[in-house]
Amino acid sequence: MYKIFIDGQIGTTGLQIEQRLKQRQDIELLEIPNQDRKDPRVKRDAMNNADISILCLPDDAARQAAELGKGARIIDASTAHRTHPDWVYGLPELNPAQRQNIRNAQKVSNPGCYPTGFLTAITPLLAAGLINTESIICINAVSGFSGGGKAMIERYSEAEQHDQRWPCRPYALDLDHKHVPEMRIHAGLSHAPLFLPHVGHFAQGMLVEIPLGADNFNHQSSPDEIFALLAERYKDEPCIQVHAANLASELDGGFLDPEGANKTNRVDLFSYGHDSQSLVIARLDNLGKGAAGAAVQNMNIMLDLPELSSLSVAQP
Repeated sequence: MYKIFIDGQIGTTGLQIEQRLKQRQDIELLEIPNQDRKDPRVKRDAMNNADISILCLPDDAARQAAELGKGARIIDASTAHRTHPDWVYGLPELNPAQRQNIRNAQKVSNPGCYPTGFLTAITPLLAAGLINTESIICINAVSGFSGGGKAMIERYSEAEQHDQRWPCRPYALDLDHKHVPEMRIHAGLSHAPLFLPHVGHFAQGMLVEIPLGADNFNHQSSPDEIFALLAERYKDEPCIQVHAANLASELDGGFLDPEGANKTNRVDLFSYGHDSQSLVIARLDNLGKGAAGAAVQNMNIMLDLPELSSLSVAQP
């Protein structure tokens, strides 16, 4: 039986990870009393006794915890180490070698939810030479309000109790969202992408949309070519489902549902458009493959366990 310590188990991601692990017969969850959660000696002992520690903490606290557990195997769900050269980036589908890199890693940084959608959608197109790495890539995205953590969940839930619903609202209007370096570096782009995220008035789920035009392509392309490249790259990846180009059956009156992959560890990839312009869309559960599910997937890989243990790619 493997011992797992979740540091920050009372937060949104920590609770979701605990939910996925607590019924497993091969996992023992190590816990420390609430009053000792910030005691470095108690935390160090827990990390040293665990086969893997999963950090579900704010960035600064995650850095401090990582220093405490220098000899421990760690998965960090925060933003703190996602571009750090000494940490392995925890997206198994990033490239054919990444799964083995994660399996052998001492320290793994869990990807962000937006970057997971962006990178799974764009990296096969970059690897095939279809997309110009010197071009500016635009990203529009919308996430459920659970992506903002406990404070945002409480704010939106309170609004609903007062029969108040906010429309889809853009944020990070300074174009300096904390996920931008992660997306640029792991995609191998020369320039930071132009990223505009939104919060929708729904709890869970997200869409990451990448419009592509002549300035982005190295040669004229189409949604059919994009579909073929994505389908070939992910044909053996259980967590990535590539849908046919210009698929109408997934649309409801022309609209794409951002909640369509909820409660799964799946990324749905779509390509729409025509011969001069294309749109690639990734859909995922921001709390699933975008956070807790990804951490459990990485944990399974690091422990050489079946990768989808306590995870599902189909909606219940």
